[in-house]
Amino acid sequence: MPTPSLILVPARFKTGKLYTPLATTSGGVVLGASGDFNVTRATTATRVNASGLIEVVASGIPRLDYFASGGVVGCPALLVEPSGSNLVVQSQNWLASGWRDDATANVTTVSSTTGTLDPLGTNTANAISPTSGNTSHLKVGSDGSASFTSGTIYTESGFFKQGTGNAGRYVQLTYPVSRFTQEGYANFDLQLGTVAVVSGTSADTNRAASIENYGNGWYRCRFTATCNSAGTTNGISISLIEASGATRLPTFSGTTTDVLYGWGAQTETGSVATSYIPTTTAAATRNAEVINLSGAVSGCIGQTEGTIYVEFEHTSNTAERRLIALSDGTATNRCFIWAQNNILYMQIRGSDKIIVNPIPTGYNKVAFAYEQNGASGNMYASLNGGAIVSGTSSDYFTADLNRVAIGNRESITAGLQWNNRIRAAALYTTRLTNAQLAALTTL
Repeated sequence: MPTPSLILVPARFKTGKLYTPLATTSGGVVLGASGDFNVTRATTATRVNASGLIEVVASGIPRLDYFASGGVVGCPALLVEPSGSNLVVQSQNWLASGWRDDATANVTTVSSTTGTLDPLGTNTANAISPTSGNTSHLKVGSDGSASFTSGTIYTESGFFKQGTGNAGRYVQLTYPVSRFTQEGYANFDLQLGTVAVVSGTSADTNRAASIENYGNGWYRCRFTATCNSAGTTNGISISLIEASGATRLPTFSGTTTDVLYGWGAQTETGSVATSYIPTTTAAATRNAEVINLSGAVSGCIGQTEGTIYVEFEHTSNTAERRLIALSDGTATNRCFIWAQNNILYMQIRGSDKIIVNPIPTGYNKVAFAYEQNGASGNMYASLNGGAIVSGTSSDYFTADLNRVAIGNRESITAGLQWNNRIRAAALYTTRLTNAQLAALTTL
């Protein structure tokens, strides 16, 4: 296997930059600072650290995220996300202004409970118990103040941990009927760590739910639905339920000793629950990451031929997302890998592309080779050691490529950000053979 000209391993950092441990000189592959990637994000953001806890990362610092499935930490990976906003105020303190019970005295809440540690490793979680009244037992966030747009997809999420009793085992997420007349809801079983029910009174093609283990008994529960009536209303609705098959906002006489733990409420546009965005008295926004390197990197990019390798995490997606792009800073001269609707595309310049369909959920490895063929180009790719897909491009680069963008588009400005983790990337200045492409990407 040839030696790569550049390797990106997101495991070493310098302030404000993503470090490239390996870069080439005429003497071969060496360690050096010449391969630093510029990282731009004008706001703070969160990650899961090496201890498995959520923590805030300062603006302009790339996020080395250790989250792995099953609630354990794993290999670090670069977390790249588009801009996102949390509409729910006081995302951690569910007794603060902006939160209410749906009916008089239908739940009791203890904020900053000492009953359990929260996903930060501190005591800011909320302990929620039903009252004995025969009623629905509901917590409402951003009471009447969140603005929704008709036809827009929203995803609400929260971190929940099983406490005691049936009402401490199950939780339901739903949306206010005034803006979501389909009355969709999702029930979650915190003992089994499963989605129990996803339902509603009328169809919603975007309705979906998921649950993810964050360790220490905490699960992040997510529910996606489509707004069909614009206006201002509650930002999130969290209902206590006593059975996995409960209907929307069920009424029951509660057992007051039952306890459910909750923390980190979030509602955002789109079908994906992005990394947690803390809020206090107002909605908050996390800016997109823009990660790139230009100029000195041109010697690491194959011009007449080359290969791009990336190891990346994938979850279901509908929006166009760029994984990696080589270019001269414009859309005129470029080659790149991108995903949309769970299909992976490899492309040179114009509209010609090759595809892999579908992309498996979880971590994947892809290698994309390109080579000049007169004024046109040939393309080859393998995903996870699978069969080679190939195709041609009707045109080829007309100027040298001198820029690498990680998780975003080829132009200098932000756009079409990847929305997940990237574990590694590498460039080769030669077109690897089909056998090498398959061997490089074998899981």
